[in-house]
Amino acid sequence: MNLASLIQNAAHRMPEAPAITDRGMVTRYGVLVQRTAAIAGALRGAGLRRGDRIVLAMENCGAFLESLFAIWGAGLCAVPVNAKLHPREIEHIVRDSGARWMITTPGLHGSLASLLDEVETLEHIVCAGTDDFEQLTRADPLAPVEVAPTERAWIFYTSGTTGRPKGAILSHRNLLFMCHAYYADVDPIDERDVKLHTGPLSHASGLFALPHMLRGAHQVVLPGFDVGAIADALDNYDRVTMFAAPTMLTRLVHSPIAEHLRTEGLKTIYYGGGPMYVADLRRALDLFGPRLFQIYGQGESPMTITGLEQRMHGTGLGEDDLRSCGPPRTGVDVRVVDDEGQALPDGEVGEIITRSDCVMEGYWNNPEATASALRDGWLYTGDVGSMDRRGFLTLRDRSKDMIISGGSNIYPREIEEVLLRHPDLVEASVVGQPHPEWGEEVVAFVVAREDAVLNSQDLDQLCLSNIARFKRPKHYRFLENLPKNAYGKILKTELRTMLEASRGEGTDA
Repeated sequence: MNLASLIQNAAHRMPEAPAITDRGMVTRYGVLVQRTAAIAGALRGAGLRRGDRIVLAMENCGAFLESLFAIWGAGLCAVPVNAKLHPREIEHIVRDSGARWMITTPGLHGSLASLLDEVETLEHIVCAGTDDFEQLTRADPLAPVEVAPTERAWIFYTSGTTGRPKGAILSHRNLLFMCHAYYADVDPIDERDVKLHTGPLSHASGLFALPHMLRGAHQVVLPGFDVGAIADALDNYDRVTMFAAPTMLTRLVHSPIAEHLRTEGLKTIYYGGGPMYVADLRRALDLFGPRLFQIYGQGESPMTITGLEQRMHGTGLGEDDLRSCGPPRTGVDVRVVDDEGQALPDGEVGEIITRSDCVMEGYWNNPEATASALRDGWLYTGDVGSMDRRGFLTLRDRSKDMIISGGSNIYPREIEEVLLRHPDLVEASVVGQPHPEWGEEVVAFVVAREDAVLNSQDLDQLCLSNIARFKRPKHYRFLENLPKNAYGKILKTELRTMLEASRGEGTDA
């Protein structure tokens, strides 16, 4: 069941097939498994024990994929993190996971090096692209260790409604089921296929690298989302599959070069992670044809809850259909339930729950959150939606207050806690408002102490010193009091109503 063994099977069949292209450098499958086996040997030789965690805080590069399979080959557990996170956010993940090693990249190494002195469990940081990393590839190779299907492979940190990131524990079985569901629902894969990575490898793009690599497909890694680079890739490769958050897909279809893209080389664009405006989706269908696959999943059930298939996009569906997330994926149960966990009739709105071999073991070192999310074999997603008579799921909300901007989940509580560190701030409440490009943007309603001199620049700097830039509020609204109910709870519904009534009156951050 070790995923590292399965990639070796692909290498044995086609050692000369291109495995990874990164900035023009091609690594073939035969060389890839040699390097990953050597890195695995180096990790175990350094004293790392079975099940130990290694954080991958890396910008997009081929070394991410090498490191991932080396970690599994050594019987260890990977903890990939978004390279856009603030160093203090990464520090929490390193500390919470008890990671002993970290692998990073030159653009991040300087800001993370101090964690060696700050996190007790962390023993070593190695930077890809340096002699230290290459030294790992010269160690004695280690054959992939045998692992049980339930052994931990990936801890996916996903924010919770409390704002504290939680680590969803994913096993080798979870990830292999995800791959099988991909083959069943999205596409068959072989060595002729190309997986183009423009989004973070730590998230959706990297997760679906797995079904491609297990079948010997070619990974082409870009540093980030760039329309020109995507156009070049479509000119040079055939059978290309790529991930696009809705904001990425919108930017792509509205680009001046969109009409000139060589779409014959495109096989599939899978998209998800936030709302997709129907007008933009229709524009994408006009441009690319029925090559779109909508994914609904969570880190707790990676990429695998429901899906709107390519053919479903191309059969004259109405707007309600295009707003849906499609039916349950192969081998996945999905229900919409009431507050007591009872299934609701078609069309009624409730919480979405799911069960399958893709659902996580639980949250790392967080039994309370685990008990809340996993009940009677079902994952309670915290998302709200409804199911129609055909089994098509439509999201009505994404958790209670979560904001989705640019395909990234942003939880207001996390931002509110940072804002309230300011000594002149009395209250803060964060909500989202629609944005034509990013889906939603963050707005903060704040109440300052009487006679305090406080401006948005002060609060903006506080956020930039503590959380990732993409999470900071884009507008601040200064109020004398926040609206509350009889129990003193802030009424975010009224704040959203205020935004709708006076859109654009907030102070730019």
